[in-house]
Amino acid sequence: MSLEITDSIFEDQVLKSDKPVLVDFWAPWCGPCLTLGPTIDEIADEYQDKAIVGKINVDINQTFAGKYGIRSIPTVILFHNGTIIERFVGISPKEVFTNAIDTVLST
Repeated sequence: MSLEITDSIFEDQVLKSDKPVLVDFWAPWCGPCLTLGPTIDEIADEYQDKAIVGKINVDINQTFAGKYGIRSIPTVILFHNGTIIERFVGISPKEVFTNAIDTVLST
């Protein structure tokens, strides 16, 4: 299951992590977000020891959604060492996310 990320833990859990961090910016009223949700949870289960995978509800947590210019959801951002590695807008296949994580892990 993916980690529930909030504005209050974003810096510690995402920006200060030495592991790759995949963050799904979503909202409960967003149909595509709900479609993508199970994929994000699967990735979280598969990478639980290698990466952090979480979701941040943009309706409740607007600070970092604003900071990263989230205009469309779902938007998924891969961070590593506090830096954005890749940004995905809309629904993408699971392999797109796992390939991106694997690339960071192999460097």
